[in-house]
Amino acid sequence: MSSSTQGSTSVVSQRSEAPSRRPPAVMLVLSVLVGVVFMGPFGYVISRNLDLGTDLGSLLLSQSTWDPLRRSLRLGFAVSASTAVIGTSLAWLTIRTDLWGRRIWRILAPLPLVFPSFVGATALIAAFATGGLVEDLVSPLGITDLPDMKGFRGSWLVLTLFTYPYVYLPVAARMTSLPPSLEESARLLGRKPATVFSTVVLPQVWSAVLAGTMLVFLYTISDFGAVSLLGYSTLAEQIYADQLFDQARSMGLALILGVTALGVVMIERALERRRARVEVTRSQDPLIVPLKGWSIPVLIAVAAFIGNALIGPVAVLGFWAWRGLTADIDSVGLGVDIGALVEPALHTAEVGLITALVAIAVVLPIAWLTGRYRSRVAGAANSMVVAGFALPGVVIALSLVFWAIDAPIIGRWYQTLPLLIVAYVLHFGAQASRAAHVAVEAVPDTYSDAAATLGASRSRRFLTVELPLMAPGLLAGAGLVMLSTMKELPATLLLAPIGFDTLATEVWGAGERGALAQGAVASLALVAVSSVLTWAVVLRRLDVH
Repeated sequence: MSSSTQGSTSVVSQRSEAPSRRPPAVMLVLSVLVGVVFMGPFGYVISRNLDLGTDLGSLLLSQSTWDPLRRSLRLGFAVSASTAVIGTSLAWLTIRTDLWGRRIWRILAPLPLVFPSFVGATALIAAFATGGLVEDLVSPLGITDLPDMKGFRGSWLVLTLFTYPYVYLPVAARMTSLPPSLEESARLLGRKPATVFSTVVLPQVWSAVLAGTMLVFLYTISDFGAVSLLGYSTLAEQIYADQLFDQARSMGLALILGVTALGVVMIERALERRRARVEVTRSQDPLIVPLKGWSIPVLIAVAAFIGNALIGPVAVLGFWAWRGLTADIDSVGLGVDIGALVEPALHTAEVGLITALVAIAVVLPIAWLTGRYRSRVAGAANSMVVAGFALPGVVIALSLVFWAIDAPIIGRWYQTLPLLIVAYVLHFGAQASRAAHVAVEAVPDTYSDAAATLGASRSRRFLTVELPLMAPGLLAGAGLVMLSTMKELPATLLLAPIGFDTLATEVWGAGERGALAQGAVASLALVAVSSVLTWAVVLRRLDVH
């Protein structure tokens, strides 16, 4: 089917069968090698279980295992559902409508991802505490009983507010490449905007929605900070709790968590293979839908939601930062040394950018084979990459310490920047993998075939035709990896070179010293650096593309 409008052309094709072309053998071998490397942390977990003599049978039959596992899955599915709706809606509003200030909202929308989950949990607890901000706001209205935000309710709220960018970024990148012709044709046929969105837009971005939602699910079941503070016992929380006093149980639970994640990823991949591939050519003039009478209500809703995700934590941090900057003494945690944050800020930007670039380069061959050839071998490698995201960061960091100590070749790289980057890539490669897969699927075969007919070599077709079309999706994946790397703590503490501090370690160190003001300023600096890099690396280039 094809349709055209002024200034844009689209071609849509659907294929549920795998292409007849065979995938390159070299890329298959490379994909297998990448998958094996990403399984390294799983190998460590298995090795530790064997060394510790973990009784997995008793562990699997224990109610003390099934209860936190059930809570983990319940929270994972609930957060995934809410972020899928919120992230997709925000992407459509900021990319495809005339929402007032939409360029500003594009910059602000991904930023909650940079906050560690425990910061959001702390802000929520402080807001609903006796004498807190919420009580001050509602007490004049005669409201004295505040809801209990501990447990599932608070955990769901915090993780929803801080993980929806996993859905927002890939969906926004996909929407930038959708041509307006199909939507315009549907509207000319008399369909209402909601019907056009559900029948025309959503099917074209569905793969991006699923990719982001899978990342949200894996992040949620591996989160420790928020659920621990909010008193919601999950499998990840149990892993951390038993790490010092019952290592056998801790490693056994880590293995169960990893296998659970791998199973969920394999189910998602099986469903993805059954989905017909939809190819749509890009348009230089994306359709902008006027909100008309809904402009003000939608603006208020967007501002309220992003405000809750950003202003709440920033308000708490700003309060302590202001106290530190205006204090005359260096006691009781109020001393602030802004100059001491310059080098950690540069280190943070350095590792974020390098990790984003390396992660995209590493997972792109797998994404290419799964997206273009529907390769089962590459699909298995992709499952290895994605499932590792469910392992807690400290497990991945400890696995590299284990391999560095026991493997002479790797040992020389211990506490060096390259090994630190490897740890980041192993932990966050799943984010790049899912976004890269969506980006590859967005490239129509017809363009590459046309270039081949004109005599373009394989490398030239990739560089001049396919890579520019994949750029929005790849940049979205790079942005996710970059933001996650900049706030990562366990790997940085265990593997960073001596004296290599980042803003995340500054925040952690300030908390350990009780220097609340310095920690608040470091956190705000992390948000500022993240904002600038997100705009420069991702959002500005999405506008160009």
